[in-house]
Amino acid sequence: MLQSDSPQKSANAPVSDSEKQSHLRYVARQPILDRKGQLTAYELLFREGPQASFSGDGENATRTMLDNALLFGFKKLTDGLPAFINCTAEILTSNFVRILPPEMVVLEILETVDPTPDLISTCLDLKNAGYRFALDDFELRPGIDPLIELADFIKIDLMASDRKARHQILQRLGSHRPRLIAEKVEDQAQYIEVFDEGFEFFQGYYFCRPKLLSHRRVPANHRIRLELLLAIYDDPLDLPRITQMVKQDAALTYRLLKLANSPICAMRYEVRSVKAALVAIGDETFRRLAALAITTELSSGQPSELLHLAFEQGRFCERGAAMAGLEPAEQYLLGLLSLLPAMLKLPMEELITTLPLRKEICQALIGNNPAERVLLDWHMAHTRGDWAACDALANLYHLDPEKLLEGYSEAIEWASVALQISA
Repeated sequence: MLQSDSPQKSANAPVSDSEKQSHLRYVARQPILDRKGQLTAYELLFREGPQASFSGDGENATRTMLDNALLFGFKKLTDGLPAFINCTAEILTSNFVRILPPEMVVLEILETVDPTPDLISTCLDLKNAGYRFALDDFELRPGIDPLIELADFIKIDLMASDRKARHQILQRLGSHRPRLIAEKVEDQAQYIEVFDEGFEFFQGYYFCRPKLLSHRRVPANHRIRLELLLAIYDDPLDLPRITQMVKQDAALTYRLLKLANSPICAMRYEVRSVKAALVAIGDETFRRLAALAITTELSSGQPSELLHLAFEQGRFCERGAAMAGLEPAEQYLLGLLSLLPAMLKLPMEELITTLPLRKEICQALIGNNPAERVLLDWHMAHTRGDWAACDALANLYHLDPEKLLEGYSEAIEWASVALQISA
């Protein structure tokens, strides 16, 4: 677990819960997608203790941001994609900012930054050194033109602007403008609106909230996959039944055999049948491979980030289950299945009728039964950067914040590996 620097205390000195929490480092990432739905970058949100990471004096803000960036590691958090990082004026004018690799970061100039001559001069030097800039929560205001000329990206918050306000901004910027990012795009209707306005990139969870088809039934092949997804968690496994179910789905059979023969299983001979895969690799490994294969097929045609988020949520919920007094296999399914509506474009209320799960888990999937979905809710709040909600959930259910943060970091890495294997 990564912790901030602090004076050493006596080994026997007690540490209060609030003191322990104040030394924890939170980091979340939010995806930025292009017009084709492809992942292009992440915005990283840092927070140290109960306060936002950029509060306090400029020197401390700079140190915190750089510490977080170096300790967590950009490549680990963003899978090698660019990282957008919020910057105060103090951070921008500090020489320490040059520790950040220019090819890996986009420096977001906050809307509260005053474009003074010193700041503009510093940003020009950074620009010449290869750094890129984004203007965060952009609004038209006096003296903003020098920053517009420096910017590679302009981010417009949809929660703080309407169509008319955005039209005025686009007219003012003209045709030779920086590339536009719409942030806080929360549903498909908003996405279509700003897509038509010419925005090139999109940040938010619109891909998790597509237009649902409430009068369509679950397609037959998806019903089989959902049944199989639940059957693989029976203990013991019903080998003849599962083998027959997989054989009914050619795409699933292919993907499962591909995974069974991948380096993750380190088999010494080629696995040529579903039954052979199960016998050779054992129940637990088979469950994981089958879950990866099934979820990948269910999300076919959707943005890859949706699949990553499903794996990440499933792994996080599974890993934290023991701490919350919950069943790991059920929690893995809860995290995974919570994104079924986005994958299949069907309301959860219709989907759960096809899922032979406990009533409590079904209720958790539609947003009820908070005790069963506490880990999922914590993960969702953390991904949004809603630190207050994270703290409230941890305190209410007596969860260890340090273990939650460890689980979040591990789940990101696990999901990235899983996505590479299942590709």
